[in-house]
Amino acid sequence: MKKSSINFTVHLDQNNIPEKIQWDATDKPDPQLSETKSISVALWDSKQKNTLRIDLWTKDMPVEEMKRFFIDCIGGLAQSILTSTGDEYMASETNALCEKLVKHLQEENK
Repeated sequence: MKKSSINFTVHLDQNNIPEKIQWDATDKPDPQLSETKSISVALWDSKQKNTLRIDLWTKDMPVEEMKRFFIDCIGGLAQSILTSTGDEYMASETNALCEKLVKHLQEENK
């Protein structure tokens, strides 16, 4: 059986606030560490029947980029819903929320 891993390294300041986030994965084409400003990881705990989440962002990530990151995450979830469950209604409603949030950002930036 093939194994694959994804690793995150978080550099913290003296107040334990992320200053730098790096990641690497065994199947990533680029063998060097990559840097990111934000990560969001969700894990399903089948015993407890709930979701465990890890959300981190660096203190220098702009708020506008953070909002766009959230919209992209939600849009990705819409596609995952459709692919994994075939539930077109849930996927469509999730995409509709993304469209509404994009309009909100456009209005906010006028």
